[in-house]
Amino acid sequence: MEPKIICEIGCNHLGDIEIAKKMIKIAKEFCHVDVVKFQKRCPKELLSKEEYDKPHPVPQNSYGSSYGEHREFLEFSLEQNAELKEFCKNNDVEYSTSVWDLTSAKEIVSLEPNMLKIPSAVNNNYELLEWICKNYNGEIHISLGMTYKEEEEAIIDIARKTKKIKDVVLYHCVSGYPVVVEELYLLEIKNLIGKYSNDVKGIGFSGHHTGIAADISALTLGAKYFERHFTLDRTWKGTDHAASLEPDGLRRLVRDLKSVNKALKTKTKEVLDVEEFQRNKLKYIT
Repeated sequence: MEPKIICEIGCNHLGDIEIAKKMIKIAKEFCHVDVVKFQKRCPKELLSKEEYDKPHPVPQNSYGSSYGEHREFLEFSLEQNAELKEFCKNNDVEYSTSVWDLTSAKEIVSLEPNMLKIPSAVNNNYELLEWICKNYNGEIHISLGMTYKEEEEAIIDIARKTKKIKDVVLYHCVSGYPVVVEELYLLEIKNLIGKYSNDVKGIGFSGHHTGIAADISALTLGAKYFERHFTLDRTWKGTDHAASLEPDGLRRLVRDLKSVNKALKTKTKEVLDVEEFQRNKLKYIT
């Protein structure tokens, strides 16, 4: 299969739906991605009262007087997500969303997207995972950042028991923002392929690093799904922009992944047609 590139807009839209729409258009028309993805949270369900009321740990990135208010500011309603899904449809790009809690999952499932994402932070919320597996018909993409092996095995066990394993895409992920290349541990992609490729729909790479070289390496290791954060300006206010690609970086990533993928095949004959002329001209005659 061709690599599938998921553009993670996340909350980099600054809470402005018009900026979100602009990002969708650029991601599709200029960068040529396959999917654009947002995030959906119910902050009062996801956070304890203490966490909600605390100030943002990086005050200069905050959009509210508390962390909870910051998260609320960046949230789009279900109606706004429906509007974004329709906007994606009209711009010939697939819509998706990460869901962080049960309320958000129920809301997004009601929109019937082709895929949704369970981020690393909540992949051990087994109640959430089981509900999605039992109530959602599409693909379930799951990142495995900051995850113990026993948690990974529990995720797989739930997917198997609910007969959703064939709809699961697992992502190797290192949850740092940004991650230096020495800590990407890309060979874990081969481990995931070895353990699960006969069971799941696919294996992917969700990267929070700078540059695009590591993604090409992940492709050669067998990853077929690629998720990268996207921003229009890496200097914008917010925590994810520094670990995101700007439009030209994302465009080059899509171009290079699809180009290199064409080269990843074995020869169909010992001497290729393209080599015949040079063989006749240059080859030593025994």
